[in-house]
Amino acid sequence: MQPTERKEHVRQLNEHVELHYDREWFEQLHERALHNGPWDDPVMFRLALEAEQAGLIRSFDELQCLTHLPSLVPMEHQIETAKKVLTEMRGRAILADEVGLGKTIEAGLILKEYMIRGLVQKVLILVPASLVLQWVRELNQKFGIPAVAQKKEYMWVQNDIVVASMDTAKRDPHRDIVLGIEYDMLIVDEAHKLKNKKTTNYRFINELRKKYCLLLTATPVQNDLKELYNLITLLKPGQLGGQGSFQSNYVVGKRIPKNEDQLQQELSKVMIRNRRSDGNVSFTKRIVRNIPLQLSDEEQALYDGVTDFVKTRYQESGGDIGSMLSLVTLQREVCSSRDAVFITLVNMFKKTDENSPLRQRIWELVEKIRGVKANTKAEKVLELIESINDKTIIFTEYRASQEYLLQYLKEHKIPAVPYRGGMNRGKKDWMMDLFRGRAQVLIATEAGGEGINLQFCHHMINFDLPWNPMRVEQRIGRVHRLGQKEDVKIYNLSTLGTIEEHILSLLHEKINMFELVIGQLDTILERFEQKTSLESHLAKMILTSNSKDEIRRQLDDLGRSFTVVKSQVEQELNESAGLSNPVNSSLHTVRVQQYGSGEVQP
Repeated sequence: MQPTERKEHVRQLNEHVELHYDREWFEQLHERALHNGPWDDPVMFRLALEAEQAGLIRSFDELQCLTHLPSLVPMEHQIETAKKVLTEMRGRAILADEVGLGKTIEAGLILKEYMIRGLVQKVLILVPASLVLQWVRELNQKFGIPAVAQKKEYMWVQNDIVVASMDTAKRDPHRDIVLGIEYDMLIVDEAHKLKNKKTTNYRFINELRKKYCLLLTATPVQNDLKELYNLITLLKPGQLGGQGSFQSNYVVGKRIPKNEDQLQQELSKVMIRNRRSDGNVSFTKRIVRNIPLQLSDEEQALYDGVTDFVKTRYQESGGDIGSMLSLVTLQREVCSSRDAVFITLVNMFKKTDENSPLRQRIWELVEKIRGVKANTKAEKVLELIESINDKTIIFTEYRASQEYLLQYLKEHKIPAVPYRGGMNRGKKDWMMDLFRGRAQVLIATEAGGEGINLQFCHHMINFDLPWNPMRVEQRIGRVHRLGQKEDVKIYNLSTLGTIEEHILSLLHEKINMFELVIGQLDTILERFEQKTSLESHLAKMILTSNSKDEIRRQLDDLGRSFTVVKSQVEQELNESAGLSNPVNSSLHTVRVQQYGSGEVQP
């Protein structure tokens, strides 16, 4: 169409189009302007005003993430911790709460806040391998954070928020990829494992490029103030000066500081430690029931035979310390199950020369095992589980005892699942899901004492007890923690007339193990074990004593020594006046208190 033709066509169309102008809105606006309103319905105006006020961010200190967490209600100390990291520590902090107070929740709050503010996108979270899937689940479900578990090499770059184990991240070919990425935030769980700056873990974390960094640990100081210096230097280099100046300015001995006020001030800039004893958090009761059991004649004969064998071997070795613990382990295994000691004896038999008289003595013990047809402890466990009629976790130190219990409960129609080291993280996660949903019983070895959260269960049976009280507390901490709504019932099985009876006496009566709060117990034990470990001390006592009365006397002496250390620690806290000693007040690693709501049943 030519231009002249197009103009003619438009002219003809306009002749048939009628245009109308509505000026009513202008007249209404002019009228309101003359009379200063009304501009709108006052009810609607108030609602609009309230809506604006509700969404108003009045200060930088307010956490915006709280309105984005419909399935989580954080506790006050967790919110305050997140605020302090945001406003005072600028995203670099050591979260050192005692076990069970929710360091993971605090880290999740901080991460979510920085993400909402647009300050964080690329995140690396390094945790023990057994906790990878647990971290992913919590971040996904509680915080709506799209974290993934690292499985393939490409995921480091493709995914923004990756959860992985330290061992995976630091080895080839992953190491070069990870070190080549610039992270907005790094989170490290179980950060006390970084205390030695000579380790590959420390050097790897130090080389990572990160803007914000959170280190999570319940025990920031274990043996030496230098460990604390290393952690803080990893987080904020120069915060405590060079190592030489730190040593001269702040350290008298390994655990004895000087210039406490100044050190306290420096620590408060990078570390937060909430304690159970602060009173801000309420826990349910611990109800402990000790259950002594009389072995059958066959079981007692086996135990006596193993005890004679162990003492004879110890004397033949000339009191060799190296063989001491392994020998006493035989006694402990007999107290757990015939299956546990059978495997150890068979392995000893295979390694012994065919012409050695020792071989015949070992075989005689194996023959005694054949005569044991029942397990007194397993029978008691069955009785307890049937009376509890609820989810129960059973802890044992030995894989063979775990396998025996699984089979025993299966024969009695009780659904049970295992949890142990050696399982890959996928299988561990599957076992947790089965226990949560279908199985009544979880039977765990010591791998179950670390990291996993079992607040949906409040019954725990110690089938056998570790000699290290911290490991006992770690077991209990799996169920007696934040989120537990029921009183936690703990059943300790011990066999009369055996080494177990003495151990329970020490843990319960002498150390008051079940009434101490973790976070203090570790420090007392560390001070107590300056010369030798508690386990070595107990083993030597058992092997060198000639009678039960002598063992009891030595246990009494051991208990009194522990009480002395405990009193010294309490006195140091009192003398520190709450703030003067930074290790006592900022880290709070030495306060001892009883659970006000705890109960111990005979």
